[in-house]
Amino acid sequence: MPKPPPSLILCFDFDGTLVNHESDPQFHPAMADVLREFRRRGAVWVVNTGRSLSQTLAGLAQHNIFLLPDFIIAQECELYRPGFFRAWSDYGSWNRRARKEHAHFVSKHQKFLHAVREHVATHPGAEFLLGDLGQVGVVAQDDVQLDEICVVIDQLCASQPDVGYHRNGRYLRFSHADYSKGSALRELGRLLSVPRERIFAAGDNYNDLSMLDPAIAANLACPGNALDPIKEHILAAGGFVAERVASEGMLEALAHFFKSPLPVNFVQPQLDTDGLR
Repeated sequence: MPKPPPSLILCFDFDGTLVNHESDPQFHPAMADVLREFRRRGAVWVVNTGRSLSQTLAGLAQHNIFLLPDFIIAQECELYRPGFFRAWSDYGSWNRRARKEHAHFVSKHQKFLHAVREHVATHPGAEFLLGDLGQVGVVAQDDVQLDEICVVIDQLCASQPDVGYHRNGRYLRFSHADYSKGSALRELGRLLSVPRERIFAAGDNYNDLSMLDPAIAANLACPGNALDPIKEHILAAGGFVAERVASEGMLEALAHFFKSPLPVNFVQPQLDTDGLR
């Protein structure tokens, strides 16, 4: 008999959403208890991040998050699942297609990337980056400088519909427009046969916008430390903006969507997950 689909997908950005490097604790241990209970009721949880797979696993260990996710979406779009006796591996054919499209994207848009490189060079302190694995992007001195650079990038992108980029703080990475945190989450939902109504997504920065889409996830949230434009987006989409930061805000969000009172001290949160049965 085929395995039934998960009752729910819980998808979180990592830095700023699950962990906050300026908080103490940076990851609230009650969050792991809550995720464990959701998993017991048939849900799966996902880290969806701009980090590489190895950086994500290192971050989980660094913050004592010993409840490994069921899936990891790394580098904005690469979809991985763990094996029982082997390392994390590609899930489905998505990563193969994404890598092929990205390689074609970089070779196809050399003229566009050259124009971006020239424009970046006019901003002291900003750098155009070309990584060893074909990653192409920009790092600016600060958010304001990247805002200025993005004005021209957006103008250049207007005639290139397959050009996309992921922005987080002062960092920007180019990619094929069809491959993002959002499209990877949609693909995961398809592979697991979980409809958007049973998908929860949370993030705090610009690169999370593609997954904070009501067409992909019906339950949207952001922590209290999210950027103001992200909060505005979440509110406009009918989602939930938490008061607390990072993992504590995510405890608020899960309590909101699953109709359970949240203990003020978070010591032993008891979320009512009967709806997952």
